[in-house]
Amino acid sequence: MKASDLFVKALENEGVKYIFGIPGEENLDLLESLSKSSIELILTRHEQGAGFMAATYGRLTGKPGVCLSTLGPGATNLVTPVAYAQLGAMPMVVVTGQKPIKERHQGQFQIIDVVDMMTPITKYTQAIISASSIPAHIREAFRRAEDERPGASHLELSDDISREEVSSLPIEASHSRRPITEHKSVRHVLQLLREAKHPVLLIGAAANRKITAKMLRAFVDKTGIPFITTQMGKGVINEDHPRWLGNAAVSDGDYPHRAIEKSDLILNVGHDVVEKPPFMMKTGDNDNRKVIHINFQGAQVDSVYFPHASMIGDIGNSIWQLKEGIEPQSHWDFDFMLKVRDHMRDHTDEGAHDDSFPMLPQRLVEDVREAMPDDGVIALDNGIYKIWFARNYPARQPNTVLLDNALASMGAGLPSAMAAKLVNPEKKVMAICGDGGFMMNSQELETAVRMGLDIVVVILNDSGYGMIKWKQQHMKLSDYGLDFDNPDFVKYAESYGANGYRLDKTENLIPLLKDCLNKPGVHLIDVPVDYSQNDRLLNEEIPERSRAIKDI
Repeated sequence: MKASDLFVKALENEGVKYIFGIPGEENLDLLESLSKSSIELILTRHEQGAGFMAATYGRLTGKPGVCLSTLGPGATNLVTPVAYAQLGAMPMVVVTGQKPIKERHQGQFQIIDVVDMMTPITKYTQAIISASSIPAHIREAFRRAEDERPGASHLELSDDISREEVSSLPIEASHSRRPITEHKSVRHVLQLLREAKHPVLLIGAAANRKITAKMLRAFVDKTGIPFITTQMGKGVINEDHPRWLGNAAVSDGDYPHRAIEKSDLILNVGHDVVEKPPFMMKTGDNDNRKVIHINFQGAQVDSVYFPHASMIGDIGNSIWQLKEGIEPQSHWDFDFMLKVRDHMRDHTDEGAHDDSFPMLPQRLVEDVREAMPDDGVIALDNGIYKIWFARNYPARQPNTVLLDNALASMGAGLPSAMAAKLVNPEKKVMAICGDGGFMMNSQELETAVRMGLDIVVVILNDSGYGMIKWKQQHMKLSDYGLDFDNPDFVKYAESYGANGYRLDKTENLIPLLKDCLNKPGVHLIDVPVDYSQNDRLLNEEIPERSRAIKDI
């Protein structure tokens, strides 16, 4: 058979359902083989959109999403989503084309060393130089992408190799169970937990999985130990739970940080140092807290994270072992932590019903939560609103808040929502984007319409790069270089065949959201927002009010 046919059969053997991307002339044999396969090609308008879709597919399914590009500029356009997948631990396999490697008749036209370019941002990168090696390279690329810690793999397939005749067959995937924590580690952590007076649970990105979530819910329900989430750990346990102490969305000074200060033992589950530190560890006699690292892999130690003990192995099993081995201790004291939680909820409620227009972000978050069902998925782009959603939006199920707090790339919100809808066609899906981030991949509206997806896109319109303006204001610098003009988003949406709306009153948002969520098609809503209170609230008022809570 032709090598490109073998390549596609090997992808089918790995269970690949979709390939996202933009082919070039170096992929034409592969494209022909795909046309005869069970794999559906999702043709996008930019390679970056394809990469974000593939990464999100991997994040939600646990199986590598696959994306495709040509050589040169097509491959370079994939660098950001590849880094996004690698830092965010999302399994993904990237396939790029290349000029003939045996005989080249175009000199160095479009030639860059893509394998070398991908080396620092992937777990595995390989140029295929022999058609007979295709099965082994594909099996290894998928194995590496899926193995803990998940991430990105890359394969380069040149057009002359694609045309070779080959007699090889795909390699069957092997399956193995993750190792479990060694029993001595379990006994040590159980002893520390029994001795602690103010233990707290911190839930991070790697815990955002079905079995782990189930075990963590059972652990909290049995022990009553309060929990805090990181941004990428949202929803592992229902955040309406009476023991949720909040989200570590702000770097320091927020209400959850007061609870962390009070703790003497932190069970740090699924923590990944790619996220901003949810707490700072310090050396010396003034910090007597013990930190337990519970993860699939050992801790990456840095200046603010050097845990005292570890449980390395399958996280769900580790938590199950702790649950089975512990009983609530009479000397555990969570009164201050729960007091902090009550203050946090009171403060959150203050802005949640403000009728001013343009909308305050606190009200926007409240209204989105009201409109979305418990299993509805919101996909956030990167911007200042991400902090407000992390703090104020209680996620009720795992993977219902898709945000990136690793690479923190703009432009991912819309493609991520599209992939989420593809994976979960029965769920309501909403992309929430700033006007800056939306315009970076706004052309994928056409892709969403062509795919027949039912999604809602909310654009938070402040005609500027709001996150950086917030930082600029906090640093007492002049307001400079961050403002821009936007197109008419309603007409823009309609030009792609989507439906466009512009909010004119705050009280109209909930009915508009509900109406759009319940109608087929792609719906875009232009929402003017007011970020003028961000500096005062996030940098001054919240830290002041959290510090004022008395530990009595």
